[in-house]
Amino acid sequence: MQSAASAVSAESATETVGNRPEALRNIGGIVMERIGLLAGAGKLPVECARAAKLLGYEVYAVALLPETDAELKECTADCQFISIAHLDDVLNYLKEHQVSKVTMIGKVTKELLFSGKVQPDARMMKLIMELPDRKDDTIMMMFVRELAKAGIQAFDQTALIRRLMPHRGVITKREPTAEERKDMEFGFRMAKEIGRLDVGQTAVVKNMAVMALEAIEGTDACIHRGGELARGGAVVAKVAKPQQDDRFDVPTVGLATIQSMVDVGATALAIEADKTLLVEREEMLALAEANNITIAAL
Repeated sequence: MQSAASAVSAESATETVGNRPEALRNIGGIVMERIGLLAGAGKLPVECARAAKLLGYEVYAVALLPETDAELKECTADCQFISIAHLDDVLNYLKEHQVSKVTMIGKVTKELLFSGKVQPDARMMKLIMELPDRKDDTIMMMFVRELAKAGIQAFDQTALIRRLMPHRGVITKREPTAEERKDMEFGFRMAKEIGRLDVGQTAVVKNMAVMALEAIEGTDACIHRGGELARGGAVVAKVAKPQQDDRFDVPTVGLATIQSMVDVGATALAIEADKTLLVEREEMLALAEANNITIAAL
């Protein structure tokens, strides 16, 4: 079985070779050869860096968290750990390497702001204190603006990895039952509404009742909480926000999502077609099939 780390192949990359993503074109249509990667946790930063490398880009990565995948160093021109809380250092690194466009990819939870695990630099502290609220989009737009002030443009997270976004249809061998389908559609609507409020992207439901809605705890914790309340048979839905900005926080599911569902006996996962990133696909589907979990892109 092909591993997630090697999932980006030369064959898949040729779809864009010679016709690189529009998001990566400079003014005047000149293709930029150097891009930056602000990397959180998980496999997505590695997938993105590998895809960029196969397309001929020189990738300079900032590992924002200690948990950022160590494999990232193998597929970048340079990779340095700089805490997400040290904004000046992040910007200085990008400017030092003459990076004018970046993508922000990988898991970075807002919980860091409240955990006391990181100490913001003076610039970051000032920006946080000036925020009108601390909703996800508000915080991420702060980063986008600060990058822009430094002459650095944040581009679409999916520009290099759109192949990871499934089209409409059932992804697993097992089709949803009629009851699961009802819960999938119900959960989809509930997740859309909390997304509209910029609270979260995930809903856990059972028998057309909401068991849990995602907030600051993140998807996996939401699944555990809702699944335990459901006592088996829960259905999980994860969708894009109605106002989704594809430069950040694009909905993502992966192996950890399915493992969380297995932990609590959840039976079905609904994602939004063409708007959800599916990472570690082969491993994820193998785990789902082994536990009779159905997955559908709606």
